[in-house]
Amino acid sequence: MSLRPDLAIIARHVPAGARVLDVGCGDGELMAALRDASGVDARGLELDRGNVAAAVARGLSVIQGDADTDLAGYPDQSFDYAILSQTLQTARAPDRVLDELLRIGRHAFVSFPNFAHWRVRLSLLWGGRMPVTRLLPERWYDTPNIHHLTIDDFRAHLRDRAVTVEGAWFLSGDKSTGRAAANMFAEHAVFLLTRNKSV
Repeated sequence: MSLRPDLAIIARHVPAGARVLDVGCGDGELMAALRDASGVDARGLELDRGNVAAAVARGLSVIQGDADTDLAGYPDQSFDYAILSQTLQTARAPDRVLDELLRIGRHAFVSFPNFAHWRVRLSLLWGGRMPVTRLLPERWYDTPNIHHLTIDDFRAHLRDRAVTVEGAWFLSGDKSTGRAAANMFAEHAVFLLTRNKSV
């Protein structure tokens, strides 16, 4: 089974043998791929008990925990990469979760849906309702997404926090799209980050 497109991007850019913490790892799909293809030492933190059981059944080291409260227990720089895929927008305090990722990992991958995509804007403009799409299938009352950020929101936050962008990839559907006007045309974004050493 092939990886979700944002996970495939992350998998291609994690070097062999790296130590990785996957926060909000789901059933461990990315961790298993990294372990099997690259010999990565992958650990996971996941809120959903069923997903934890599924990941452990794959032979993965995953514990149940909440990104909003349980990252503080990890030592500084204890992983080469901390990964947060499609989870930032579900956190109660995404700014603090991002700070923790950059403290725990030498590098951090963050992927999220872009709520400024033209289809989202059009749905609000013409229909006056929150969109329901293939990539955002939940309705307003049952969505796990509690912070509706855009690519430009995220970039501005990184500038304010003196975070260095080492790489950025943008997806429209399952395909890569260009950086130009990504805030309008990308449905999802993947960023590779590191803390500015001068801060």
